[in-house]
Amino acid sequence: MELRNLHVVLTGSTGGLGTTLALALATQGAVVGLVGRDPVKLHALQKRIAAQGGKSHIVVADLSQPNMAGQVLKQSLREMGHVDLLINNAGIIEFTEFAQQSEVNIDNMVHTNVTATLVLSRAFVEYFQQRGRGHLAFIGSIFGSLGFPHFATYCASKFAIHGFSQALRRELVDTSIGVTYVAPRAIATPMNDDRTNAMWQASGQAVDHPQVVADKIVGALAKDQQELFIGQPQSFFAWLNGLAPRLVNLGLKQQAGLARKFL
Repeated sequence: MELRNLHVVLTGSTGGLGTTLALALATQGAVVGLVGRDPVKLHALQKRIAAQGGKSHIVVADLSQPNMAGQVLKQSLREMGHVDLLINNAGIIEFTEFAQQSEVNIDNMVHTNVTATLVLSRAFVEYFQQRGRGHLAFIGSIFGSLGFPHFATYCASKFAIHGFSQALRRELVDTSIGVTYVAPRAIATPMNDDRTNAMWQASGQAVDHPQVVADKIVGALAKDQQELFIGQPQSFFAWLNGLAPRLVNLGLKQQAGLARKFL
């Protein structure tokens, strides 16, 4: 798709990847609707985009609140006139032993990563159907294809989004509405706490810079790519996990023991 003058709504726009992705899209000439909870951070990002000659609009919204999807769509249309692309980027992660994870944290992660994403997508799919065209993108994770120890709930949420994106793409196959799913490996953002960063370092896990990931996402969108998996050997193991999960179990056994030290 042509990114210049494309009207994009981006959730989680003030996070580590979200900020970098917003700037990358604006650099390509897209008009970016910045969705987030913190108006101070949103205005600061808008100034950065303007400083590089880009265009953006602010949509203050807490996607965890009821009936927020319709409000985000209405506010986006009011600010931008129309929307061509919704990028579902908002999400949270927790590195923890599952037996010790609180019910509140489980519920919060599933709601943020899955329920809010689906409800918002439903509102935009209906709008795109009325308009006759549109595109949805989902920022998933390698952990949406590869169950990783001590990220059980996060993996569950990303497996859900991966499956949802596939099902939605097939449901919309005879329409002019496209679906792109992107699965990055670990990214160097504030989403990772000190324990997680220490664990990645000790295990030799590669962690990508947000700019690298953002550039690949922009490239995938420009090519109307259906799915993009970022990083090796993680992408290979995600593929192998679908064929021979017991082999992957053996490969991750040592990783699980090492990670436990950082919980």
